[in-house]
Amino acid sequence: MPVEALLLALAAAFLHAGWNVLLRGSADVAGRTVAVLCVSVVVFAPVAAATWRVDAAAVPYIAASAALEALYFVLLIAAYRRRELSVVYPVARGSAPALVLAGTALVLGRSVPAADIAGVLLVAVGVVLVRGFRRGAEGIGVGLAIGVAIASYTLVDKEGLRHAAPIPYLELVLVPVAIASLLWRGVAPLREQASWSTLGAALGSFGAYVLFLFALRLTAAPGVAAVRETSVVIAAILAAVFLRERVTWLRFGGAAAVAGGVAILAVS
Repeated sequence: MPVEALLLALAAAFLHAGWNVLLRGSADVAGRTVAVLCVSVVVFAPVAAATWRVDAAAVPYIAASAALEALYFVLLIAAYRRRELSVVYPVARGSAPALVLAGTALVLGRSVPAADIAGVLLVAVGVVLVRGFRRGAEGIGVGLAIGVAIASYTLVDKEGLRHAAPIPYLELVLVPVAIASLLWRGVAPLREQASWSTLGAALGSFGAYVLFLFALRLTAAPGVAAVRETSVVIAAILAAVFLRERVTWLRFGGAAAVAGGVAILAVS
């Protein structure tokens, strides 16, 4: 992997984990989500205009991605209102590539290499360790739903980027999502959530995916995805330090297992 792509993917991992911590740490997760969406599209609008390249062929992908991103944020709000980040985040991030692999085998009927099976099993073990053994499947359902949304919009965006530059593309995807959030909650969250942490989350949420998209343009997707999934370990550390979540060595080891399993899936 080129050094530039490696650095972009690592930066995307840190930013993604960081903005999720800032979102989960808010007393009003829904309000901060609305503010983050609106601030991010406003801040990056000039950059999108300056780098504008969007072909008409990108429109169907933008529409589909916007719907999936809206679903993603709805699920994220529901999860962070009730669950700890150190549980939801690894399940959501780790399940996406495993779900894609399962769909390939079950729906498309294609053979699955042994290395891919090993990666899925490692992800499954990691998810169990992160969740713990005492509370059953609590919290895993919403994490898996988020994983489905992530896998879906990633596949759509991979095709959509053939017809548009990364920043204008993401701007057009998030504008309707931001407008829908304002229709839902009004403008009050923009005043109530005015803070440096909201600005940081906005920059991180938009910036993390932009960095990932640029990394995809430099090298093959599997390697980039493998590096990006180190965010599950970063998120576990940040949750312990800043959110005061009880991240045991077992849970931390589970997060590392999820990252390792996804890495196997990505490079096999």
